[in-house]
Amino acid sequence: MRTFRIFLLPFVFLCLVAGCMPAPFFHKEEAVPQDAWAYNWKPSFTFEITDTTKAYQPYFLIRHTQAYPYCNLWMWVYIKTPGDTVVKKQRINITLADETGKWLGRGMGEIYEQQMPFTFSDSVQINKPGTYSVSFEQNMRINPLPDVLNVGLRVEQTPLHR
Repeated sequence: MRTFRIFLLPFVFLCLVAGCMPAPFFHKEEAVPQDAWAYNWKPSFTFEITDTTKAYQPYFLIRHTQAYPYCNLWMWVYIKTPGDTVVKKQRINITLADETGKWLGRGMGEIYEQQMPFTFSDSVQINKPGTYSVSFEQNMRINPLPDVLNVGLRVEQTPLHR
């Protein structure tokens, strides 16, 4: 009976903590065709902001295998904000492994998953009401980029700092 309690207590605690985590404002992932991200495949995500009393933090989501050949991922991020006719483009670098080669994020078996916050240039703010469109384009030297399983966008609401 004591052994049962030892295993039950951490499980109950984990369920309580997970149940208290806020749900994301927006979360969507796309499977990468043939698990190899080609230059011409640009996943796009659209979400709407109505509450301007909150701030919004975007996250890039990636799921890859341990055979992914690099420790990072260079990509172009395209964003169209409400009221703009021009799509803004920004190049960002996502670090996937530390300097020793250890994968960052969570791993299970041969698959690793990472959620990386990113910011746009000062000219782009996610604070106006309306529809936002964000798309990603891989910008590495190899095409297609092997061992990438999924990519996605997550947006979380945060308190507005004034």
